[in-house]
Amino acid sequence: MNVFLSYILLGLSLAAPIGPINAAQIDRGIRNGFLHAWFVGVGAVLADAIYMLVVYIGVVQFLDTPFMKTFLWSFGSFVLLYTGVESLINAGKLSLEPNRNKEPLVRSLLSGFFMSISNPLTILFWLGIYGSILAKTAAAYESSQLVLYSSAIFIGLLLWDFTMAGISSSFKKYLTPSLLIFISFLSGLSLIGFGIYFGIQAIHAIFG
Repeated sequence: MNVFLSYILLGLSLAAPIGPINAAQIDRGIRNGFLHAWFVGVGAVLADAIYMLVVYIGVVQFLDTPFMKTFLWSFGSFVLLYTGVESLINAGKLSLEPNRNKEPLVRSLLSGFFMSISNPLTILFWLGIYGSILAKTAAAYESSQLVLYSSAIFIGLLLWDFTMAGISSSFKKYLTPSLLIFISFLSGLSLIGFGIYFGIQAIHAIFG
């Protein structure tokens, strides 16, 4: 049980560093509430699941090719810049009144998914972290326990997403309209900053 809990804590620690997903969750939580913020995180976790599976079955070499790296940096830059600009445009439209024209939940889900799946850092992250965990766990435990401990990592990821969604959606209840707009504006700038960084990496990948 202690080992299982340690893998849940690992999942929490992996999700905690501030990045584009957390910034997007804050923005969605302020604008549309808890479920939308959580679905951004769920979408990201689905992308994480795909990369964990890729590492598990050992076909990560394909994702490590120059073409795929360039494509992912470029696509990731587009997704982040689009989401960031959209956040800036909508920041001035924030209101403390309930939002009756909320976007569909599936859009929040897809937003988190594409932000994570198009991030080459996610590949390197899971290759380095999960790859080493996989090697260590496979040497010490049976395959059934490997699946169990991998699912514990996912529980940790989902717990963090649930916490972030709760925090971001509660902002709307306790903060003033001007402060809500300011936080949403900062979230948008953060996403654009990540998008610019991804774009620079794509240019470096293309031109060497």
